[in-house]
Amino acid sequence: MKILITGAAGFIGSHVAHSLLSRGDQVVGIDNLNDYYDPKLKRARLNKLTPNENFTFYKNDIADSDAVAKIFKDENPDKVINLAAQAGVRYSLENPHAYINSNIVGHLNIMEGCRHTDSVIKFVYASSSSVYGGNTKKPFSVEDNVDSPVSLYAATKKSDELMSYCYSHLYGIESVGLRFFTVYGPWGRPDMAAYLFADAIRQGKPINVFNHGNMMRDFTFIDDIVSGIIASLDKNITADDKGVKHKVYNLGNNKSEKLMDYIGEIETAMGAEATKNMLPMQAGDVPETYADIEASTRDLGYEPTTPISVGIPKFIEWYKDYYKV
Repeated sequence: MKILITGAAGFIGSHVAHSLLSRGDQVVGIDNLNDYYDPKLKRARLNKLTPNENFTFYKNDIADSDAVAKIFKDENPDKVINLAAQAGVRYSLENPHAYINSNIVGHLNIMEGCRHTDSVIKFVYASSSSVYGGNTKKPFSVEDNVDSPVSLYAATKKSDELMSYCYSHLYGIESVGLRFFTVYGPWGRPDMAAYLFADAIRQGKPINVFNHGNMMRDFTFIDDIVSGIIASLDKNITADDKGVKHKVYNLGNNKSEKLMDYIGEIETAMGAEATKNMLPMQAGDVPETYADIEASTRDLGYEPTTPISVGIPKFIEWYKDYYKV
């Protein structure tokens, strides 16, 4: 099976590519290696993939429609996983155009590639728990209304879901959208909490704790996310009552953890206590996330197994090795 993965040098994309290569699939990776965070980390992830003869890499931006069309024409993938996106809730307040270019235009280009490539039989793409916005009902269910985003990032991800449903309806593309809940683990993103906190502790700098620490997150370990992505790639989905083969699922840990407990696990694993700047809530953020995974367990066999007491030490072990701490 030949599988095209966008964002292949990213945190989640590189893990998914490694898992697929390990089971014998061919993987075609696309990534523009942008500088939203240190490209050295992206290249380091990529260097773990390139020695595999079944891995082919294209340094391109998915917002470049001509480049994307040529890759689809040359490679003829069987399945496609779109993980490339401009990430981050807070950054969307500063650079809104980056989100439209990558998350809207780029997503459209990948769907067009699927539409015009006869070999493609499945399309899987990343959504986000951010689409739940200010919803107060917990846990967040895929049946909940998500028409009130509180960040542009969330709005682009909701748009991706609507666009994908439309393409499934119009062109018969079997599609699955996955709402990820606060993913962490080895090779993680430097703009995410675990990495930021570990960095600050290592450098003897204070950490910023928003909403004065009164935050809860459904922290999900990378291995559990990868298992959900691959299950959504492998399992056939049933059409809805209109005959459209498009589904959206939550991929979370099904447990909302206190931010201060998360910080405590990082402090223990790092062997040092963090100095904390207790700050108010930031614009575009939400106080709690919590995934209802009933549908993904039922349809995909998704069963997360990694609590933060296990996942955080694994992340810190990688972090210390990467930075030679």
